[in-house]
Amino acid sequence: MSAELLAARPPESESTLVLTLSNPGARNALHPDMYAAGIVALETAERDASIRAVVLTGADDFFCAGGNLNRLLENRAKDPSVQAQSIDLLGQWILALRTSTKPVIAAVAGAAAGAGFSLALACDLIVAAEDAKFVMSYARVGLTPDGGGSWFLGQSLPRQLATEVLLDAKPISAARLHALGLVNRLVKPGPGQIRDAAIAWADELGRGSPNATSRIKALVAAAGEQSLLDQLNFERDHFVASLHHREGLEGITAFLEKRPARYR
Repeated sequence: MSAELLAARPPESESTLVLTLSNPGARNALHPDMYAAGIVALETAERDASIRAVVLTGADDFFCAGGNLNRLLENRAKDPSVQAQSIDLLGQWILALRTSTKPVIAAVAGAAAGAGFSLALACDLIVAAEDAKFVMSYARVGLTPDGGGSWFLGQSLPRQLATEVLLDAKPISAARLHALGLVNRLVKPGPGQIRDAAIAWADELGRGSPNATSRIKALVAAAGEQSLLDQLNFERDHFVASLHHREGLEGITAFLEKRPARYR
């Protein structure tokens, strides 16, 4: 059985697309085919108004072991451009996750290692099993991060902590990452529990205004990259546009009428 990314709309979900990393026998180790499928799946989700959120998870209650070391060894015998192209494709998937206008939730059971950790960090939100482990394992095998792992950690943690995570290359508990603010919710482990919790949260987010959701994601993305004055102006423009959007009218009217808003 080969490595693949499965895309499905589970029947129990209202509006969520579930992307499942699947590589049986290899703890869902990554492969370029997964990257390409992930890019296509997110492009499809962007065009489908009935999809309001995305969950990224792993098969068999294990998120992802990262890169396949056997495949990396094989690539050493090839021109370096082969590995560079693979990393570029992974980077395109990471960017697609970050720029999606819809909330993306990582559902992490078991472990997220190497580029699997980078994938989880690329998502907007992380739901993890209480016993899940996260590890940037590159240094342990004489390699350096890919998939934006160093960028995400550098943006989210003090320099000393980011350096520790990358150089130590030791597993970090979900509880510690929760305390550091990198994991949003901890869930008791159990078959399908983490996936189900992430889908439930995704469905809840999906009931909100798609227009407001996409604009809030854009505001958060810009917040660390521009001055306060530029951010204030950016907020002004998004607020005015949201107020005059049909979903702004529906949201305000529903609140005043004391009823749930219905965003279509």
